[in-house]
Amino acid sequence: MSRLDGKVALVTGGSRGIGAAIARRLAAEGADVALTYVANPERAEAVAEAIRQDSRQEGRQEGRRHGGEGRRAIAIAADNGDPAAVRAAVERTVEALGRLDILVNNAGVFLAKPFTELTLEEYEQTMAVNVRAVFAASQAAAAHLGEGGRIISLGSGLALRVPGPGLALYAASKAALVGLTKGMARDLGQRGITVNVVHPGPTDTDMNPAVGDKADAARTMLAIPRYGAPENIAGMVAYLASEEGRFVTGASLAVDGGFSA
Repeated sequence: MSRLDGKVALVTGGSRGIGAAIARRLAAEGADVALTYVANPERAEAVAEAIRQDSRQEGRQEGRRHGGEGRRAIAIAADNGDPAAVRAAVERTVEALGRLDILVNNAGVFLAKPFTELTLEEYEQTMAVNVRAVFAASQAAAAHLGEGGRIISLGSGLALRVPGPGLALYAASKAALVGLTKGMARDLGQRGITVNVVHPGPTDTDMNPAVGDKADAARTMLAIPRYGAPENIAGMVAYLASEEGRFVTGASLAVDGGFSA
């Protein structure tokens, strides 16, 4: 029996990079998964289909079938900049998959720009996607989560350490998740719901490749001088989502190769 059998998870921004790795890992642990996307339905559906195919393959290897047709997975169009769309994605997950046990707030935007050149519009957009959407999704999810429910948000190592200029706005948006997480943990803990934030360090994705222009400089800031893989982050999320993580709440957990050490 897998750790998340019978659970349903929603992963925002689950069509690529860390989000896709999280969606596939939670499914591999037994969960049915909904994932949101903004601009590329084909890529999102490819992740959902990979989950279904992985499950069918697992069923063939073990001589059984999960849920008749394998692990369920759906892709939902939802812009994190629109709180109504975020809330609707939660309701769509419950409608399509029957319940909600795990919310992973992964979707976000990154803007690097000198502080004195930032506009109010850029501030509003960054906070809307990186903070307001987490608030909206978590509030909507809380209406459906029961005992053992999980809310896990993706922060950033930059919430803990800002190594250079141009990162003030992004760092502020991710640092805000720490306070929000601690507060939600207090509000929801009496219902047996845990709330945590995971801070990735430099992680090899298409938006931050380990062979990119700034990769060598980033590696010098790490205690382990190599980029992480999306699967490293997904492993921490899976632990927090499982029964083993039931006594961890209100925590900020760095998976960053020592970036914040």
